Amino acid sequence: MSKKKKILIGIGVVVVVGFFVVFNLMKSTEKGLNVQAKKVKRGDLTAKVAATGRIQPAKKVDISANVSARIISLAVKEGDWVEEGQLLVQLDRTLYKARVEGAQASLNSFKAQARLNKANLDQAELEYNRQKELFEKRLTSQELLDASKTNLEVQKARYESAKQQVAQAQASLEQAEDDLSKTTITAPMAGIVTQLNSEVGEVVLGTSMASGTIIMTISDLSEMEVEVEVDESDVVDVDLGQLVEIEVDALPDTVLRGQVKEIANTAFTRYAGTAEEVTNFMVTIGVLDNVPQLKPGMSATVDITTATHEDVLQVPIQCVVMREPKIPKEEKDSSLVAEAEASEVEPSERDEEGGADAEDEEEEKEPIEMVFVVVDGEAHMRPVKTGIIGDLDIEIVEGLEDGEMVVTGSYKVLSKVLKDGQKVKVEKKKKGKAQR
Repeated sequence: MSKKKKILIGIGVVVVVGFFVVFNLMKSTEKGLNVQAKKVKRGDLTAKVAATGRIQPAKKVDISANVSARIISLAVKEGDWVEEGQLLVQLDRTLYKARVEGAQASLNSFKAQARLNKANLDQAELEYNRQKELFEKRLTSQELLDASKTNLEVQKARYESAKQQVAQAQASLEQAEDDLSKTTITAPMAGIVTQLNSEVGEVVLGTSMASGTIIMTISDLSEMEVEVEVDESDVVDVDLGQLVEIEVDALPDTVLRGQVKEIANTAFTRYAGTAEEVTNFMVTIGVLDNVPQLKPGMSATVDITTATHEDVLQVPIQCVVMREPKIPKEEKDSSLVAEAEASEVEPSERDEEGGADAEDEEEEKEPIEMVFVVVDGEAHMRPVKTGIIGDLDIEIVEGLEDGEMVVTGSYKVLSKVLKDGQKVKVEKKKKGKAQR
């Protein structure tokens, strides 16, 4: 076979293949693009914010030592119920008892010194009065009178100093007695010992200005709450008093009722400076149901009901896409004329006169929310105004009517392929899929 014949045969094959491709495309276009669609419906719609956190008691107290000593007795164990004022821990009292005795001895000594100074003061006052009477009768000298007066002032100062030393010793004794009393730790509230961190024989550290060693934790399990982290984009919709559905991992198939009771005013950031950086707010949710099985530390998932709209138009969330708005035919024609006229104007004039128009045109082409409505086998772009978002549907405030058919998928078709006015063919759901 000659080279020329091979070339002709190859061209013929390409033409035939091209013909079939064009034919299939035309046939597909005539039939319409396959899409999924659903009717616009009315109903109640609820917007929710989901978050995760842990169960914890609404009221708990960490029991820590205020003085440093060795534990010689633990009166409770983890899980015990305690009443307010009940003995919990007894620390070694030896050192603090000795300090009390030393402070008491110092106080007694200073009191004795004060009594001695008081007696000297009384004697100096008598001597001064006697010298004063004698001086008035001209029976003593001015020198002796001045000496007695000076001695009186000295004794007054010594007595005042002794009284201050007594007061200081009294304060030292009270502090020593307070430290001694802190070796006996009692329950500040009624509750359950939910955590026990220390054992008999351990030395606990305590300070008066800061929290010492945490020996145990007492919790009131009659009132529980969930502390969750809510993203900054969602926390603006959360408000005090909103109802919450709580699901605890340890209690499957059980939904507890809750209510938002506290929202943090300050955010905290995780993974700062990385691509995974997130900013969250802590939200505290009170558990309204009394469930004895709830334990501190259990994982929980919450759905906070932020809004409920009754009898509103709604469509599946995936129906609403961001697309550039269509330009009406009249605007297209006028823009073409304007472009033709602008081509006859000098570039500098065109820049000066058309600068603002160009900016407006760019703004008009910014993507907006819209849906594709199926009318007589064609998909037409329709701008819409949306409201709250539910689990699967989104509220349509403006742009649609009840009963209209909107395209729901696929995503690729909605976001890129489908054009305004394009013919479409709505796929029917198979029974098997519908049952599933």
